[in-house]
Amino acid sequence: MLKIYKILSVLLDYPDDELLLNLEQVKSTLDEPQCANNQERKILHEHIEWMQSQQALELQGQYVNTFDMADEHSMHLTHHLLGDDRERGPALVDLQEFYKSTGWQAVENELPDYLPMILEYASTLDEMGARVFLRDAVDAISILANNLGKNASPYAKLMRLIENRANVLGAVANS
Repeated sequence: MLKIYKILSVLLDYPDDELLLNLEQVKSTLDEPQCANNQERKILHEHIEWMQSQQALELQGQYVNTFDMADEHSMHLTHHLLGDDRERGPALVDLQEFYKSTGWQAVENELPDYLPMILEYASTLDEMGARVFLRDAVDAISILANNLGKNASPYAKLMRLIENRANVLGAVANS
């Protein structure tokens, strides 16, 4: 299991009370060998420290304002590529069927293109498999990272980290 994707999934999901109570444990997981490289570890530590510095209601409100109130920050990746176009439905069905074909059980009350769910699935793969899987979503992740960056969102660095991991495969293939 690739812990970095699990950690990213948790940090990008709604910051409920359970997560807030376990942030120290999440932070200590980062120090395990091969969880993340030094740059990634630094970004993740800083993000967790930022989360810890916020009051719970402020953090939750900021999360909702960032991801739920602004379409350009949607965590549903197909939205960034297809909007509300008719093609989005079949894309969601295809992704759900892909999950089923691998035997992975997706969260039932969430659309299959929800980024924390995608990262959760990636955490079940080996490193190359995770990067290949994320490479298919890198265009939407890049759009989301750019949109968050324009608004100076603290979540932008996490998106860039995911984008960089997905793009490494392309850099290796092109060299």
